Amino acid sequence: MFTGIITGVGRIAAIHDLGTSSSYGKRLSIEVPDGYLDDVGLGDSIALNGACMTVTTLAPERGQFTIDISAESLDKTAGLTDEGSRINLEKALRASDRLGGHIVSGHVDGIGTVSFFAPVGESWELRVVAPPALARFLAYKGSITINGVSLTVNSVSDIADGAEVSINLIPHTVDNTSLGGLSAGSKVNLEIDTVARYVERMLQAGVLVPQTSTYSKDTAE
Repeated sequence: MFTGIITGVGRIAAIHDLGTSSSYGKRLSIEVPDGYLDDVGLGDSIALNGACMTVTTLAPERGQFTIDISAESLDKTAGLTDEGSRINLEKALRASDRLGGHIVSGHVDGIGTVSFFAPVGESWELRVVAPPALARFLAYKGSITINGVSLTVNSVSDIADGAEVSINLIPHTVDNTSLGGLSAGSKVNLEIDTVARYVERMLQAGVLVPQTSTYSKDTAE
């Protein structure tokens, strides 16, 4: 589990094919800030642009680690096949950590497209078009994860291609995540709010909450 609070910005240093056809995945070497791997061990989970991955090798002396990503995961995510690109990093949540963002699973639900990104006053406005399958999960002042960053929806508009959400980014977020490198047309990883996921499932299944009867000694007698 994660919180959507980015703990470092890394770089895809190298990409290696794990096989000779498109059915094989890839091995990514990730370059990280100094000291980032001090408390990381083999098998630990680290989210890359919001996608939970497993550390397969460690080279702290070079400030790098590797992950193996399957063809299926490559097909369902964005931004993990561009060598040299900057990516958001978050280590898995510990039980004693502050939940500064919201509960994030690290499972990408869909790929969105940036429709607008520009400074507005002292901040930046980011608009992203989410696919139709995710549109019903987005709500005003609700939470959404974009490339691993926990963000609050300022507005949502239903459109023919799904839903467009507007996000306000403060300068700190722009400076300390890879979101500052986005532009119109960029593809981004989206994860919907966990609570919305369960509510939708209960409504889909037609689950009704049973009324709780109140015990009364008078009526029981």
